[in-house]
Amino acid sequence: MTNWDSFVAGFAAFFDGFWGKPIEILLIIVVALVVRAILLVVIRRVVNRVVNGANRARDHDTVSLASSPLAAVRIVQRTRALGSVLSSVVTAALVLVAVILIISTISQQASGAFSLITAALGAGLGFGAQNIVKDVLNGLAMVSEDQLGVGDVIDTGFATGVVESVGIRTTQIRDVNGTLWYVRNGEILRVGNLSQGWARVIIDLAVPYESDVEAVQEKMLATALAMQDDEHWKRVILERPEIWGIESISAEAVVIRLVVKTKSGSKDDVARELRALLKVALDQLGVKLPALNSILLSTYERGPKAPPKAPPTAPVKPAPKASRRATRT
Repeated sequence: MTNWDSFVAGFAAFFDGFWGKPIEILLIIVVALVVRAILLVVIRRVVNRVVNGANRARDHDTVSLASSPLAAVRIVQRTRALGSVLSSVVTAALVLVAVILIISTISQQASGAFSLITAALGAGLGFGAQNIVKDVLNGLAMVSEDQLGVGDVIDTGFATGVVESVGIRTTQIRDVNGTLWYVRNGEILRVGNLSQGWARVIIDLAVPYESDVEAVQEKMLATALAMQDDEHWKRVILERPEIWGIESISAEAVVIRLVVKTKSGSKDDVARELRALLKVALDQLGVKLPALNSILLSTYERGPKAPPKAPPTAPVKPAPKASRRATRT
């Protein structure tokens, strides 16, 4: 027997002895930690590469929404969320595999019992924690599909407001009153996102029936076009404003619709400014909006008066009670 053969035989006898199993368990733990560190580094580098690429792809063109800063921020957020989830999944999987290998090393019979116990615990947790699993899966789907993101104005049915945080299990929404809503991802059946892509400002202006509708339409369109040519609003308004014509007509007013396609986050600002400009333009044109409230009030006041109250009736005296003797007879 050579020296190498004797060394291998001694090494094998050492592992078969008392200190063999502790060393094998230690090796399993070390290998699991090394594999986890390598995988986490790979995930982190991929996430950083995507984030850096998204930060460099900045374009301020109003038409190119796919490469806008908002789109870059959404890519960064979605990538970081998925990276965090993948890191957690890798850690949990490696811990489970390491525990099974350690128990198998300690005793071959214990591994079978451990499998049964694990199956029972998994079944119990499956029934008890199914809502949590549903929340996590739905959260992953919403993040991966980019249904919503931080800063978006959304309508989930439960709450409507600005998204402040998108978690794997819950989403935090701040409504217009300042209330912070914690909405479970598993309970979100629909998401109406008011901040993705583009938005449309719709202004329905009611003018008196006697007004020159064509002149009013031309004035409204000229006002919107002048606003679009302004340097402050040029990057916000995406397309040429349009007059869609008469939306409705009645005996008191004619409703004219003006639409402007804008960036989603600037819809309210454009609408407020455009209303103010339209008010000045209509004043210059001499058009006064119909006072529908005063018409209703005057009609109500001229209506028939309420009938006078009926005179109070005199109280009716109760009939005298019969005597007991008369009753007995």
